[in-house]
Amino acid sequence: MASGLDRVNENEKPIKNAWQLKAMDANRYATKKTIAQGMLDIALLTANASQLKYILQVGEQHQFYKLMLILISLSIVMQLLVGILFVVIGSLNINREQDQTAAVILNDVILVVVFIISVVNVIISGFGLEYSYSYQHEKTP
Repeated sequence: MASGLDRVNENEKPIKNAWQLKAMDANRYATKKTIAQGMLDIALLTANASQLKYILQVGEQHQFYKLMLILISLSIVMQLLVGILFVVIGSLNINREQDQTAAVILNDVILVVVFIISVVNVIISGFGLEYSYSYQHEKTP
C-alpha cells in the first residue's frame, strides 16, 4: 500500500540533479564543439607549416623530398577546407529543420576530410622529418 508521499503528480516530474534545471542548448553545444575542433585544426596547421618550412630548407637532400612536399601541402589544403567548413557549419542554426539536414551532411563531410588528414599526417610522421646528418653537418660553421 502506497503512502501519500510515494505518489507523484503526473504533471510534476521531480528534478534529480541541479544540471537538469538548465536545458541543454544543442546550438551552443555544437558551436563549442566546432570551436574546439577549429583550435585543434589550427594546432595541426601550425605543425604542418613548421614541417613545410623544414622540408623546404632541406630541399632535395631529404630522401623523400617530393613525397613530403606533396603530403604536407595536401594536408594544409585539406585543413583550410575543413576550416572553411567549420565556419559554414558554425553559422547554421540546428533548431531550424532545413539547417539540420545541411549540418548533418557538412558534419559527415568534415568527418571524412579529418580522417583523411589524419591518415596523411600519420604517413608524414612515418617518413620522418628528423634532421639528417648531412644537413646538420653542412649548416654548422
